[in-house]
Amino acid sequence: MVSKRSKKTHPLSLRHSVTGAVLGVFALVVFGYIGFGPLLFGNAVAFDRAGGASATTSVPVQKPKVPALDRAAYDLKMQQLANYPVEPVATSTATSTASTTPAKAKPWPVKNAPYPKAGALLPFNRIVAYYGNFYSKGMGVLGQYPEDIMLDKLRAAVHEWELADPSTPVIPAIHYIVSTAQESAGASGMYSALMPDSQVDKAIEIAAKVHGIVLIDFQVGKSTLQAQLPQYEKYLAMPNVHLGIDPEFSMKTGARPGTVIGSFDAEDINYAANYLAKLVREHDLPPKILVIHRFTLDMVTGYKRITPLPEVQIVMDMDGWGSPQRKQNTYYHVVSAEPVQFTGFKLFYKNDLKEVPPRMMTPAEVLKLIPQPIYIQYQ
Repeated sequence: MVSKRSKKTHPLSLRHSVTGAVLGVFALVVFGYIGFGPLLFGNAVAFDRAGGASATTSVPVQKPKVPALDRAAYDLKMQQLANYPVEPVATSTATSTASTTPAKAKPWPVKNAPYPKAGALLPFNRIVAYYGNFYSKGMGVLGQYPEDIMLDKLRAAVHEWELADPSTPVIPAIHYIVSTAQESAGASGMYSALMPDSQVDKAIEIAAKVHGIVLIDFQVGKSTLQAQLPQYEKYLAMPNVHLGIDPEFSMKTGARPGTVIGSFDAEDINYAANYLAKLVREHDLPPKILVIHRFTLDMVTGYKRITPLPEVQIVMDMDGWGSPQRKQNTYYHVVSAEPVQFTGFKLFYKNDLKEVPPRMMTPAEVLKLIPQPIYIQYQ
């Protein structure tokens, strides 16, 4: 049995933290909450720190109607993301040859992926996320800088992507590692430490400052998604909180995290997707985003059995570091070659400088990839 997460847990990660006036103000606060609370939280029921609904609930409020999905616009955007070069028009002399040579199948956009439920963020927006853990300077940019500096850097990154692709609005994101792989077994024996609610609350508060979303990320160690996801359900039931899962630290073989690269099977990914879909249906939420990190083929097994859902948009995120050439090769060999639904691409402020040429890829270079990544993560 997995023990309950402690409110004092600290990670040691392997990778990588007056009468009229008063009444007037009171009225503004009350009516402001009633009017805007549902837009932010999906319902007007607040959660207490123990994870259940608080004693105080508001009168049910009619939610704004979400516009129906424009399927034509969706199809057009997916074709644009496929990013194949424009083929020249065949000449009369080439017509006979072309008619006898079958065209090579193009796997993007993915043919069997369903249309999303109304309110989907993808593919109409690009997500640009900062990744890490507030406790650790080594796990990513979130814990490396003071909050104000980190947010300035995130805003600058968002602006870069807006300039590189003006046709796609950019949504900033805080991608917070809520379950961190450990070198030692810990009290649970699962080689994975779960972060306290205060840290997730902090991620949500920071994201709100840039009008962004949150992803909470799981490095399950010897535990499972089935054991860990429900412990953060109150957050995943919020419309602005999405999910990331990291196969690298899913130790199905029983090895200690960091000694070998772990894996998730399609069965694990489908569990996570169905778990999110259930929350979307129960709470009448817009579709969730599910990001899976990947830099080897063996990290994800049975990709053809992964089932995208109308309630969940699945992103395979190229998580490898190195030179631009190495990163492109990994993307094409591991992510583009095994299509699921959407793709992502990670950029490392430090590790991408360790190989020659010592530089990060630019947004313009990333946008040339086939298909274009719709989720960008900085570590």
